[in-house]
Amino acid sequence: MVSFEFIEDRLARIRASSARLKKLQNLTRDQFLANPDNYAIAEHHLRRSLESMFDIGRHIIAKKGLGKPEKYSHITELLGQNNIISSEFSKQIKGMAGYRNRLVHEYAHITAEDIYEIINTRLEDFEQFSKYIVEFLDNEQT
Repeated sequence: MVSFEFIEDRLARIRASSARLKKLQNLTRDQFLANPDNYAIAEHHLRRSLESMFDIGRHIIAKKGLGKPEKYSHITELLGQNNIISSEFSKQIKGMAGYRNRLVHEYAHITAEDIYEIINTRLEDFEQFSKYIVEFLDNEQT
C-alpha cells in the first residue's frame, strides 16, 4: 500500500527546497556567482529536491508492483509508462536522473554557472512533478 505520509513528506521537501531555489532566481548571474554561499545553497536544495522526487517514484513503483528500476532514469520511465506522470513529461525530465548522479558522484565537475542555469530554467519541472503526484494521490484515495 502506498504511504501517503511518506509521499507527502517528500512533496513538502520539494516545496521547501523549491521555495529556497526560487529566491535565488531573483539574483542576476553576476550576483549569484559573486557569493559562493549561493552555489552551496542551490546545490543542496537541488540535490534534496531530486532525491525526494526519486524517493517518491521508487516508493510508488515498489508499492504498486510496477517493476524494479535498475537506474534512476528507469524511475521516470516507469512512472510515465504507468501514467503516474505523462509519458511526455517522463521524457522531458529523463535527464534529471543523470543530473542527480552528477550532483552526488561528480560534484567536483559541476559549476556555479551550471547550477544557476538549472534554477533559472528547470524549477518548473519539480512543480509539475508534484502536481502529477498529488493527482495520483487523489486518485488513490477514491
